[in-house]
Amino acid sequence: MFDPIVRHRVALMALAVLLALGGCALPQSTDQRQLAVPEFAGFPHRKAGADYPSLAPLMREITPAVVNIAVDAEVSTRAHPFLSDPEFRGFLERFGLPLPEPGEIERQRNVGSGVIVDAERGYVMTNAHLLQGATRIRVTLKDRRSFRARRIAADTDTDIAILQIPPVEVRALRFADSDRLEVGDFVIAIGNPFGLGQTVTSGIVSAVGRSGIADNRFGELIQTDASINPGNSGGPLIDLSGAVVGINTALIGPAGGNVGIGFAVPANRARAILARLR
Repeated sequence: MFDPIVRHRVALMALAVLLALGGCALPQSTDQRQLAVPEFAGFPHRKAGADYPSLAPLMREITPAVVNIAVDAEVSTRAHPFLSDPEFRGFLERFGLPLPEPGEIERQRNVGSGVIVDAERGYVMTNAHLLQGATRIRVTLKDRRSFRARRIAADTDTDIAILQIPPVEVRALRFADSDRLEVGDFVIAIGNPFGLGQTVTSGIVSAVGRSGIADNRFGELIQTDASINPGNSGGPLIDLSGAVVGINTALIGPAGGNVGIGFAVPANRARAILARLR
């Protein structure tokens, strides 16, 4: 049997060890567990009944306004430079090989994304480059309703175009003031990458006022590391309040895929184009 004084000292030493280890063996109250993630205290979105942050409530509100777009297009092929060489054409003729004719029409299917900006009029904003040579445009909502769309207008200088579908009972997304964007702001990209269907990715603003992209045809762009892939074109770039800060338009990748460098047309420019095209 230990002396009571010795037992008391041993107990104090054991308590000191537990405290030094962070109190891992001490029971915590509910309030203490909730305070374990104070860095998320100001995060604007949380799931009902959950102690952790989540973008799910925001996505439930805004994703119905993001659409998938399928475009049937006819594109004129370019003549191969060798076709102007008589010897090369003679070589093909001698061996009975077909002579490709310049300006042949090639049919193709393009997939992309868009965002409803006026539900009452059925206006959908997307990229102008997606509609090049379009003969048929189909817009599909998140709830799988599909509509034949017509092109209202397109501005190739900014890569912004407006489509129209029948009026839908979907809350159109609002535009943010993209001039207030700063490097490090959180953003979310929503679209139809590789034709997979609606997909959400997140990241930050990597740069603003980025120029020299796509031969500088589209002016200054927002750069983001939110994953943007082929098929995301025309989809919205969203801030944490659910407002559109940009329209995704381009990416840089070794094989046309995401490497964390994507670009969007700033919302202020897209909103000005919308007002003019209307």
